[in-house]
Amino acid sequence: MAFEPVRVGRWDLPQRFVMAPLTRNRTPSTVPTELNATYYQQRAAAGLIISEGTQPSAAGQAYLATPGIHSSEQREGWWRTAEAVHGSGGRIVVQLMHGGRISHPDNKGGLETVAPSAVRAPGEIVTPTGPQRYPEPRALGTEDIPGIIAEFVAAARNAVAAGLDGVEVHAANGYLPHQFLGPLTNLRTDRYGGNAENRARFAVEVTRAVAAAIGAHRVGIRISPAHNIHGLREDDEDETRMTYSALLDGIQDLDLAYLSDLAAPDSPLTAHLREKFGGTFILNTGFAEVTTLEEVESLLASGIADVVAVGRPFLANPDLPTRWRTGHHLNQHDPATFYAGAERGYVDYPSLNTPF
Repeated sequence: MAFEPVRVGRWDLPQRFVMAPLTRNRTPSTVPTELNATYYQQRAAAGLIISEGTQPSAAGQAYLATPGIHSSEQREGWWRTAEAVHGSGGRIVVQLMHGGRISHPDNKGGLETVAPSAVRAPGEIVTPTGPQRYPEPRALGTEDIPGIIAEFVAAARNAVAAGLDGVEVHAANGYLPHQFLGPLTNLRTDRYGGNAENRARFAVEVTRAVAAAIGAHRVGIRISPAHNIHGLREDDEDETRMTYSALLDGIQDLDLAYLSDLAAPDSPLTAHLREKFGGTFILNTGFAEVTTLEEVESLLASGIADVVAVGRPFLANPDLPTRWRTGHHLNQHDPATFYAGAERGYVDYPSLNTPF
């Protein structure tokens, strides 16, 4: 089943697994470069690439050396990547990721860190001077929220202008839309907090606004209910089910390209959300284990997913579909170069046909 063609949105893909978003910290100026374009071009055989998290505004930057898509220079940089991927037969959407409280002013030119509520994230973040404690974010005022939504919309329009195939709204992994969804990070008493429907409102409004701007067929959304990362815990099963049901109710009529869920495949919530969404359901089983072809086949055969998002195997194997199809050995990824190393561990993994 893994190598059956599949239609996702309006994209006809050659197989039923795609490249998951993977932060690589290889864009020190935040403007995508030829090196970034080469990296994605090498992996065009994925059929659909979901890019690394990309900030929709300067203030939304979380980590060092991550790309943005809010300036004309960044848009031109993404154009090179889009051209490279399309020239090799692939498609690529950019993941719009606003860090919210998962950020530090030192990583973004001193700009403030904002979140739904003034709740500091636990732990530390890497900054130019070394690890620092996360700052206490400023709670967004109700009057601030339309401006944040407008940033997502402008970024989505930039993506289309850059020739990218669409965008993925990142409402997962503890970043800003997820912070609105979570009851421990959203302590608001206005229309964006207090109950499941209100906590889902921000993610709904962002997704609807982006879809209205560029077309729902170009838009996916990523969620990670109860993934419990970055201090964002969703431990109450009933509350979590209500929250994500409210989110899907709010976007049900859009006919989005896909819903991507980072979740356990055997969770009742996963099955519930798959059925409720009704459209193409992409499943990513998480970080604990490296995804194998056998797992992809099993997930597809079980019916829990239409498509599987694959991460680490694509890092070291730009031609992963060929290697899996032919049973050829896989290159082993080097964790020491996941987030550093320039060309090393980024564009120097050999393919079967074109060593480099």
